[in-house]
Amino acid sequence: MMHPQQEFILQGSVHDSHAEMLLHRLQGLCDNADSKAEMFLDREYVFSIKNPNGQPLSLRVRQDLEKQDYPWHLRYLGQPEIGDRNRATLVRSCIDVATSNNVCQFLAEMGFKKDFEFISKGYMFKKGRLKVIVAKIIRLLQPDAPLAKDNYENVTQSYLVEVSVVAPSGSDQLADEIKQFTDQLRPLVNLEKIDPRRPA
Repeated sequence: MMHPQQEFILQGSVHDSHAEMLLHRLQGLCDNADSKAEMFLDREYVFSIKNPNGQPLSLRVRQDLEKQDYPWHLRYLGQPEIGDRNRATLVRSCIDVATSNNVCQFLAEMGFKKDFEFISKGYMFKKGRLKVIVAKIIRLLQPDAPLAKDNYENVTQSYLVEVSVVAPSGSDQLADEIKQFTDQLRPLVNLEKIDPRRPA
């Protein structure tokens, strides 16, 4: 039986010119300070389908481009909970499952449409239960084509920074734990509750 999970998350960005300083600070603050940060190179697809009520349902598929023998991942992220404005982080329901590499074909046969895809390249740190991501978001010039030097461009001159933890429902104390950790990253990066539904 799968228990309900929630993702507690704060997000922000750091300019390319300050990214190295942030990485050094994270190296000192996080676990395994004597070893290098784990690097990753993921390809992510976003699919959607319309519900009978008209609201689209979105699913994310993630593929590790460097570890070909790793399973693909299918992820559902619910709408952010906005009831408690005093909560230190954004909170949303989360389901993440490992799948076979034909998951995109399966979703297409179910009626899902691919909205977009992107490459995420960067560093992952751990601090206890917390996961810290510092990632460059890359756009493919030719979708569905291999990642090659002439087929991508950086979306911005900044890195996406996320601090998150996935835990069972009711683990609200984790929001304060994340906030206390992210306060140590100021003024290099200010992490906030970013609602994806909010107009840019």
